[in-house]
Amino acid sequence: MTDPTTEIIFHNYPQSPVAEKVRVAFGIKNLSWRDVEIPRLPPKPMLTKLTGGYRRTPVMQIGADIYCDSQCIIRELERRQPTPSFMPTSDAGLMWCLSRYTDGEMFTLAVKLVLGSAGDDLPSDFAEDRGRLYLGEDWAAGLKRANAQLPHLVSQIRAPLSWMNAQLSDGRAFLLGADPAAIDAQMYHNIWFVRGRWSGGPSMLSEFPDLVRWEDNVRAIGHGTSNEMSPEDASARAKSLEPASDIGVAPHDPQDLQVGTLVTISPDLDGGEQPVEGKVRYADADTIGIERTTDDVGTVCVHFPRAGYHVTIT
Repeated sequence: MTDPTTEIIFHNYPQSPVAEKVRVAFGIKNLSWRDVEIPRLPPKPMLTKLTGGYRRTPVMQIGADIYCDSQCIIRELERRQPTPSFMPTSDAGLMWCLSRYTDGEMFTLAVKLVLGSAGDDLPSDFAEDRGRLYLGEDWAAGLKRANAQLPHLVSQIRAPLSWMNAQLSDGRAFLLGADPAAIDAQMYHNIWFVRGRWSGGPSMLSEFPDLVRWEDNVRAIGHGTSNEMSPEDASARAKSLEPASDIGVAPHDPQDLQVGTLVTISPDLDGGEQPVEGKVRYADADTIGIERTTDDVGTVCVHFPRAGYHVTIT
């Protein structure tokens, strides 16, 4: 019988490239998880009740602990199930540094390429939502620039693809060697997105045979084992339990955070999103967790990465 205090609940939708990154991570560790499908576009009322307003995809829930952002999710999965490791070599620090590129500038390039190439075929509600989220307040002008600069955008994303192809040219199965790592999932979601959502993607990717071979290897990992779960049951699970994560603040916190400090948290990029408010439960260099209590879901702890997120003391 599954333990409700440790069962992984994954709030996502099938077309999300960032969710695909985590689904591959589940596959690397051969995990079982519950699949809660959320809307592609706001409003996402069941999700935001859990997170306190965070609307990005995906979100992982374990009991009454809610993990936002794939960076935070992958760290927590590694902590809970260290074998097989997401970091099979001694280069963990370097790989986390590289992930700031795969999840940041490289993903932004892929988004601009996909949205810019869609042109007038992009549904207006999707264009407005994703444009605002990734291109800022002047998103409409940003989409026009992306459309006008498509050859430049292609040249920018071809460069890292050629570097990956060179890395793989010795015949290795995965980027670090024989075993898949977090960086494979973090790189793969960009290629998966470009191949599936840009009409020119398959042709461009075919230029890189070792990259395509690696892509096939990652795809073959699968997504672990999933079973559907309703958003209502996920909320009820949170309400029936209390957060189980650690309590405390690591030394040398640059903002002098303390347990109980009231803060708001939002992504560094101005995507027009609602900040999440709560009281600090845990914080270190990698992660911050804040407690929130509402009638809908009871007391939950919502976890965010420190890198890429702005914490404001209120």
